[in-house]
Amino acid sequence: MNKSRARLVSILMAVLLVVVVFTAAVGFGPTGTGSAKNIKLGLDLSGGVSITYQTVGDEAPSAEDMSDTIYKLQQRVQNYSTEASVYQEGSNRINIEIPGVTDANAILQELGKPGSLTFQLADGTVVLDGTHVASAQGGTQKDNMNNAEHVVTLSFDAEGAKAFADATSNHVGEQIYIIYDDAVLSAPVVREAITDGNCVISGSFTAESAANLASSIRIGSLSLELEEIRSNVVGAQLGETALSTSLIAGLIGLLIVMIFMIWVYKVPGIIAAFSLIMYTGLELVALNAFDMTLTLAGIAGVILSIGMAVDANVIIYARIREEIAADKPVKAAIDTGFKKALSAIIDGNVTTLIAAAVLNFMATGSVKGFAQTLALGIVISMFTALVISRILVNCAYALGMKDEKYFGRAKERKTIDFIGRRKLFFIIAICCILVGPVSMMANKAAGKGALNLSMEFRGGTSTDVTFDQQYTMAEIDSQIKPVIQDIIGSGDIQAQTVSGGNEVIFKTRVLTVDEREALSEALEEKIGIAEYTTESGATERSISFETISSTISNEMRRDAVIAVIVAVICMLIYIWFRFSDIRFASSAVLALVHDVLIVFACYALVRISIGNTFIACMLTIVGYSINATIVIFDRIRENLKLREKKETLENVVNKSITQTLTRSIYTSFTTFVTIAALYVLGVASIKDFAMPLMVGIVAGGFSSVCLTGCLWYIMRKGAENKAAKK
Repeated sequence: MNKSRARLVSILMAVLLVVVVFTAAVGFGPTGTGSAKNIKLGLDLSGGVSITYQTVGDEAPSAEDMSDTIYKLQQRVQNYSTEASVYQEGSNRINIEIPGVTDANAILQELGKPGSLTFQLADGTVVLDGTHVASAQGGTQKDNMNNAEHVVTLSFDAEGAKAFADATSNHVGEQIYIIYDDAVLSAPVVREAITDGNCVISGSFTAESAANLASSIRIGSLSLELEEIRSNVVGAQLGETALSTSLIAGLIGLLIVMIFMIWVYKVPGIIAAFSLIMYTGLELVALNAFDMTLTLAGIAGVILSIGMAVDANVIIYARIREEIAADKPVKAAIDTGFKKALSAIIDGNVTTLIAAAVLNFMATGSVKGFAQTLALGIVISMFTALVISRILVNCAYALGMKDEKYFGRAKERKTIDFIGRRKLFFIIAICCILVGPVSMMANKAAGKGALNLSMEFRGGTSTDVTFDQQYTMAEIDSQIKPVIQDIIGSGDIQAQTVSGGNEVIFKTRVLTVDEREALSEALEEKIGIAEYTTESGATERSISFETISSTISNEMRRDAVIAVIVAVICMLIYIWFRFSDIRFASSAVLALVHDVLIVFACYALVRISIGNTFIACMLTIVGYSINATIVIFDRIRENLKLREKKETLENVVNKSITQTLTRSIYTSFTTFVTIAALYVLGVASIKDFAMPLMVGIVAGGFSSVCLTGCLWYIMRKGAENKAAKK
């Protein structure tokens, strides 16, 4: 690249950065298209719509039917947002909360009225009911003239597939009526026997009518018939300061990381800072473009990814310094540095992408949303590191920065004997892991419960209060929440304002009858509760209590656990394939388990509330742990190829860890700093998320440096000794 071209490219990159930052900060047009302010925020940050359904009929529904209905509704409302939540209220009510929307009537119209759905023959015989419908989607297929036509595709569960197969086999040429709430939705003709549990309804559909029919079938496939009893537009759960303080923390963390990179890497550090700003801007624009819902945990994830995004730059620049130290010309060192860093960057990020893909397809709710945000961040960080950074480094060289002083030279370090200290490392790891079960037993013995499960996991009490006057979220945080905390002895309080009035909904742990009465008296005395007149003429305070179930259902937990297990297995297979050695994969998974157990111990010891962010935290640590481990394994793989005949395996591992030690320290530091800023400035719920993340970062740094290489060495050495005996 010559000077004139380098100048042009540099100017274009600067213009691109300005455009990206302007788009993220301001946007275009009167509505600010593309700006961060238009990102869809979760219920915890911006509020949304709350809809309450009640089961139809006098009989109390069974726990199984309620659970089945909640799970199906959870899957359905993900069309609006992956962060939407569905939970039981009382014995026969189901509450749905959808973030990022404000028109309750539009949601009700789109969601429809859940009711009974049956498939019937012309003589009224019921073939099957809607509970056996596994999925219903609008789509397209080719007709006899090879033209695209709109259709509705259905699939049934095992029992439904058998019933449908019997009916279609015996009634070819006849109609099967799809009846919903006593109205015929569709009456397709059976053209042939359908025995695989999948069918297609064709006809004169438009895209809209096909989608509407599919939606009606999905709505009617519930175990219970429901009726809507109320719908409200509710405010943010976590108050007005949660978002602003998190953004300030992110900005401070970003500035610290940029200053650190410039101080350590000089010119490449400036380029890394440029790439980080580009990364942050692109991330915000992409979140808007892909219409992703951003929760407080999601913001923490984005801030965390700022620290992790610098990792690729650290790997690249460390490699360039090593090549310069090997007396290569600066240009050759740049080219070789990027080339040698490529495998570690790709392998580390692909393993995490695999996990994100599995979680996206298999999990539900907040786990699915987390996976999407994670994948987006990884792709953008790889682009900024491997494309933007490389272009700018080559531009800097072409513009005259050809002396090694601009890039630095790796210092020769004495090889540290990590393998020789492996017993000490294992003892430290085991002791830290044991903190978890010991703390859980101590907590249980003290009558506090093994873990501090939040409302998302164990349910709680919803307190609906109409006050004498309207309060802002800031006033609720400062004036009303302390009153509630004094009564219940817990700061785990969610508050939601209801649009257009003085009504506020508080969600807390399960309250006893005495606590409910005490809370009612305290709020009346210290705040003031509105009154209303009953039909009998009595005056009552406008406060009511309802027991609510966990927002994370057993089915959602099951889906999350299965998805994580499958993701770990897929990562193991990928590492095995890439490194051609199952021991690399086994060591990585053992280190991953270590990190997760350490974070779990933190939750047990400090009694941090375990809620939605717990899942996000654990998944973040899994991705971070794998990424850090891959870098060391990549160096071991490289050094094994260069291994001299007399060089011991122990020395190869020690040398590899020592060579990557600077990278491990720098990446752990930059990632830790961004989360520490979040912990210092964040609200209480963010602190509960940030603390275990900081512990996980330290645990991940320790396991990647001190455990993974040692574990691989023990496995490899054991195999060699076994082969020698034969």
